[in-house]
Amino acid sequence: MIETLGAPDAAPQDELRSRLLEAALVNVAFDGWSDATFRAACRDAEVESGVARVLFPRGGVDLALAYHEQGDRLMMERLALEDLPTLRLRERIARAIRYRIEAIDDKEAVRRGTALLSLPQYATDSARALWTTADRIWAALGDSDDDINWYTKRASLAGVYASTVLYWLGDESDGNKDTWSFLDRRVADVMRLEEARARITGNPVLKRVFVVPNRLLAMVRAPQSEESAPGQWAEPPTTPGAAFRHR
Repeated sequence: MIETLGAPDAAPQDELRSRLLEAALVNVAFDGWSDATFRAACRDAEVESGVARVLFPRGGVDLALAYHEQGDRLMMERLALEDLPTLRLRERIARAIRYRIEAIDDKEAVRRGTALLSLPQYATDSARALWTTADRIWAALGDSDDDINWYTKRASLAGVYASTVLYWLGDESDGNKDTWSFLDRRVADVMRLEEARARITGNPVLKRVFVVPNRLLAMVRAPQSEESAPGQWAEPPTTPGAAFRHR
């Protein structure tokens, strides 16, 4: 029986979302994350289109974002089972990204989603999804920074994750071993940059040179919730020395 809006025996929203997403994945390889896929998912999942539109107002693009969200959730569930503190930081980062990619084993679905979200009208959605993934990885790894490092860490990780996904999409090696080697190299590059930055920060001469920029950067604070996207700022502070805070 097709689920209808307001039906007394309607399944919970999460169940309906899962059913629609699962049904959509069957058609993504043929029609991408499109309205055609959305309509087919409604039909195959036996969910009335009006109900589905409440859950996925923009149809295919919201289904693609839900697929990305599902990958984040599976990654976090897997990371929660790991004894992460026993690993070096670079090993934790590489493992988290690998788990995130292994959570999305349908390359065609990712390829179609990447193509869709690269369109200008979805640039904000794409950036938010990528940034949120990076933020969730750092949170799972126990990051506690709330200053400018909060941003630089997530920007670096987002770059590593995005480049690794693109490499993975074209990888035909056994067990994606070439992708994991690529990932290890990218993580090593980031760690070297962090080490260089730490040496510069600890240099007394350079510290005096960058005293004004460092004071300004010290005023930057991390956002107060995952819902806040980078680049949205509060009104300038009225008292000297007050910290700029992300909305």
